[in-house]
Amino acid sequence: MFNDNRSKKIILLAHCLLNQNSISDGTADLPGQFTEVIHLLMANDIGMIQLPCPEFLCLGLDRQDKHGANRDLLRENTRIRNLLEKHENMEILQKRAEEVANQLEEYRQHGFKIYGIIGVNRSPSCGVETTTRDGKETDGRGVFVEIIENELEKKGINIQMIGSKTSRQAESVERIKRFIEN
Repeated sequence: MFNDNRSKKIILLAHCLLNQNSISDGTADLPGQFTEVIHLLMANDIGMIQLPCPEFLCLGLDRQDKHGANRDLLRENTRIRNLLEKHENMEILQKRAEEVANQLEEYRQHGFKIYGIIGVNRSPSCGVETTTRDGKETDGRGVFVEIIENELEKKGINIQMIGSKTSRQAESVERIKRFIEN
């Protein structure tokens, strides 16, 4: 018999919480990662799964549409959400969401506690409580979070989600602390 020291506790994190370098130019609040959240999760022995960055996958680091949009479209307030919602990009996000759902199903089948998803509010892709539409922050989910939620629902997996904001670090850490304590 072997000794298994795993906590069997996991949480999913929006990509940019672990890697601010993936954020579009001029929008990062932190130099590398949201350290306080990572330390909080580490202190509670919660394994972290980094979600893929939907904007980086579909639009690249400079957020250009890989399917033919020009730079002028990218200057519009609605550019990222509109580009993510293009058919080609939705197919990419759908496939990634299926991979996430399959991974969570595997963890669940093996008795792991899945705390949920920590997204980034205001994000057009990973917003949980708020997202960006028509250039304004509004209630609702980001494109990728919606797709993940639908895929999890198909598998009968119901998990909690919480949004954070790197521009409101102390508030976000407190909210996440309460989230993992419940």
